[in-house]
Amino acid sequence: MKVTKEKVENSQAFLTIEMEPAEMETGMQEAYLHLVQKSNISGFRKGKAPRVVVERYLGKPRLLEEALDHMVPRAYQQALKEQAIEPYAQPEVEITQSDPLIFKAIVPLMPTVTLGDYRGIRMSPEPVDIKEENIASVLEELRHQHANWEPVDRALDYNDMAVIDINGKVEEKPYVQKVGAQYQVLKDSITPAPGFADQIIGMKKEETREFKLSFPADYPGSQVAGKEGAFNVKLHEIKEEKLPELNDDFAAQVSPELKTVPALREEVTKSLRLRAEERARMDFEEKVINAAVVPSKIEYPPVLVDMEINRILNDQARQLQLTGRGMDEYLRSVNKTPEQLQEEMRPVATRNVAASLVLSKIAEAEKIEVTEDEIKNGINNLSRGIGEDKREEMQKLLDTPQNHDSIKQSLKTRKTIERLTEIAKNTEKPGQETKEEKK
Repeated sequence: MKVTKEKVENSQAFLTIEMEPAEMETGMQEAYLHLVQKSNISGFRKGKAPRVVVERYLGKPRLLEEALDHMVPRAYQQALKEQAIEPYAQPEVEITQSDPLIFKAIVPLMPTVTLGDYRGIRMSPEPVDIKEENIASVLEELRHQHANWEPVDRALDYNDMAVIDINGKVEEKPYVQKVGAQYQVLKDSITPAPGFADQIIGMKKEETREFKLSFPADYPGSQVAGKEGAFNVKLHEIKEEKLPELNDDFAAQVSPELKTVPALREEVTKSLRLRAEERARMDFEEKVINAAVVPSKIEYPPVLVDMEINRILNDQARQLQLTGRGMDEYLRSVNKTPEQLQEEMRPVATRNVAASLVLSKIAEAEKIEVTEDEIKNGINNLSRGIGEDKREEMQKLLDTPQNHDSIKQSLKTRKTIERLTEIAKNTEKPGQETKEEKK
């Protein structure tokens, strides 16, 4: 076997591996011995047919395929040993010639990170300010949530609730068919079609209207995008929203624990502050991490970005499943191909990879570790929201070596981010400085 290291570039080693004819013959013989045990050939007991008969029965390409399936991984491992290469991830392999075998392997190598002066970062989180209009907006939203809808005898207007029959077709195919549907007439709504609300404004009870609407080319529903729809609508009832007064009775309606409007305002303010503080914390952490990434020198194989894209998309698919939707349905709704969605994720994935590598290097520099007790607490926290009857079962599922490693890495990253923000705010606790700084 001949191994040629063509070059090392972008944290990847480019290898060309060529097999000798004698090695190919050995591989073909091994393939024959493997396949003959599985083949039922007339006139021969299983495993006893000669190679020439097996080749004629299955075809030489089938033997060659079997041989390559075993030879390529074995030759690749031998090549790594000869070249003293430690792969970081699975290689990209391309067979350029099958007999004798010649293939190319692009081997991802360990990323390298040279940290910038992350200990010189100084910044503070943005102060949280809850404005009166924010509180008023939430209170108004609560009034809408607890509003009553009362029938009225007048023409239909925006923001009313219409009880209608809808029969819509696109290119003579059924698009939407509903009887007695409740439809809130919102001016900018694109459901069931852009401009639908405008067309039914002014209708009176038991009135029927027919109209056509065009779907824009970028409409989320790809099956009707760029086409024209024909609609027949009959109005049965008009309801008007009646908002409750902002008084103590309303406060108690929102929550029995809140007896007065001041108590409701205090609860709303507290909730807004908690959310604002969480957003401010996340924004601040992102800024600090970016400040650490920018001056750092990072080299890593491109496959890491592809792996991160797959991770993001898998998480998205799991979230969609929880809502009863699949990825295919989502792609149709946003009118995108899987390839387009992957490319959209690339900038985010690239930033994630860079941040992850820098944080890992900072954890190493700061000698950040995670204890077994912290891992146990992490498992308990993950199962805290589960009902008591299933909590023990969930804890057992999480308490495996593989999950331990995942939880440990997650906790280590969290501790590293916390250390980094402490450095940026210059609020480190005594004893946190590195050995180099102590000198």
